[in-house]
Amino acid sequence: MELRDHYGAFQARGAEVVALAVASLEAVEGVRTSVGAPFPILADPDHRVAEMYGVYNLLGDGLAAPAVFVLKNGSIRWSYVGQSPTDRPPVAEILAHLEE
Repeated sequence: MELRDHYGAFQARGAEVVALAVASLEAVEGVRTSVGAPFPILADPDHRVAEMYGVYNLLGDGLAAPAVFVLKNGSIRWSYVGQSPTDRPPVAEILAHLEE
């Protein structure tokens, strides 16, 4: 898990990583523990947040598409929405957008 492995680089830039899963709290806690995520993973069982960000069911699987949003002062400054379940931007690209 690339975000987990580079979590310190985000913290060094004063950024926080938060993941979101269209799943129950119990399922999310199980995943967080099993992958050793040092950042919070939020449960969105009713997919309200995923819908607000426009990423719910984009891939036809009833889940949130993999996406990254860089927010600053409450505004989305950059976003990336994956086109497949494994499509995620490299950490270096995300970190570069934190500097903008």
